[in-house]
Amino acid sequence: MGQKVNPIAFRLAVSKDWRSKWYAKGQDYSNKLHEDLKIRKYIKGRLQFAALSRVTIERAWNSVRVTLHTSRPGLVIGRKGAEIEKMTTDISKICGGCQVKIDIIEIRKPELDAQLVAENIAVQLERRIAFRRAMKRSIQTAMEFGAEGIRIRCAGRLGGADIARAEWYREGKVPLQTLRVPIDYGFAEASTVYGIIGVKVWINKKEEKLTAGGNNRNDRGGRGRRPGGERRERRQG
Repeated sequence: MGQKVNPIAFRLAVSKDWRSKWYAKGQDYSNKLHEDLKIRKYIKGRLQFAALSRVTIERAWNSVRVTLHTSRPGLVIGRKGAEIEKMTTDISKICGGCQVKIDIIEIRKPELDAQLVAENIAVQLERRIAFRRAMKRSIQTAMEFGAEGIRIRCAGRLGGADIARAEWYREGKVPLQTLRVPIDYGFAEASTVYGIIGVKVWINKKEEKLTAGGNNRNDRGGRGRRPGGERRERRQG
């Protein structure tokens, strides 16, 4: 039986960060946890077509800060900020009257955001577009925008088949066990006539080279091999 771990939780200590940042004890923890779930459900339902990638919730005493990462900030803000004001009021009611502040961070390249890619494929599947075409088109677009590698996996009654199965495509490098590689993970569900089809996406963004402090592979001091020229000089001497 396969042992699976969530890709985001797997990288929390290295390259990923928590999506809820607060601390509480006992019953207070339980209440705030359910408030977070209600906030996320509310935002997901209200901003269904706003290309929302992720929601970060931070708490401090009697205030709540909600950060929305989206590729369409105009839809989130609304005309003259009406949408933001309405969401602030509703979230404040969910949190029991706490002071709420909503921040918006724009995603410049949605083609390289795994969650947005997965949701895009799910929407295409719901519109009865062939799953192979949707997957291959997303892979091609991501590679054109500079991704090091991408892997997409769809599972369910693909193409309306009687027996559920899973198919996946990969292009480039997607090393899932190498923690220093910046892997972005996204998951979405497509509600089709035949049933639910799950879509998982892994995108390998460009790795930042570590040069400071001798962390580069080529900067191994002490036990590394010396160049061949130095060896010859030592042998001759």
